[in-house]
Parts: sequence; structure tokens; C-alpha cells
Amino acid sequence: MLPASSIRLARVAVPRYASRRFASHDAPHYNEPSGYLFGEKPLPPGQKRVKEDWENIWYLGMFGSMAFASVMLYYKPDTSVQSWALNEAKARMEARGEKYLYEPSSSQSSSPSPSS
Repeated sequence: MLPASSIRLARVAVPRYASRRFASHDAPHYNEPSGYLFGEKPLPPGQKRVKEDWENIWYLGMFGSMAFASVMLYYKPDTSVQSWALNEAKARMEARGEKYLYEPSSSQSSSPSPSS
């Protein structure tokens, strides 16, 4: 059991620390919408937009990683259960001497004869 003095101290201390805000600063900075794309004003005629330093690195990284992922997906090994089972069935049928490709027998006629 806690002594009554520590319970009284806890009751007094809790509201004081509960209402205190740690590491709280001013309201977050908010950029007011200007109506321009990405907040950039259009340049006067004849002027060219100057790229920032990070833009070329971003383009190279983004599109380079997409190209790399496309190549890796194209050459990805086939690990599906269906392809493994098909290869296994072919190997077992060849080991028994059976053909795994369907070949229609020539003894049967291609169209059924009408029975009268």
C-alpha cells in the first residue's frame, strides 16, 4: 500500500505535467496557394527555367530504377507451381515411355457416322 502522502503528491503532480506541452513550437508553416503549378510563376517570354541541383539526380534515380525493375521482371525466373508440375509430369511420362503430347489416332474417323 502506498502512503497517503505519496498519493496526495501524485494527485497534485499529474495535472501539472499532463497539461504541459513538450517540444511544441509555433503553428506549422503554411504556403498559401498561388494558383501556379508547383508555386512557380511563369517566366517572361524568352527566359528559360533553371533546374535545381537535385532535379537531374531525381530523374536519373526514378527512371533508372524503373528501367532496372523492368529488366529484372522480364528476366525473372519462372518459379510457379504450375510450371514445375508440368515439367515434373513430362519427365515422369518420358521415364515411363509415354508421350506427353496429344496425337489423335488415325484409326478413328474425324466425323461420327450417322446411325439409322
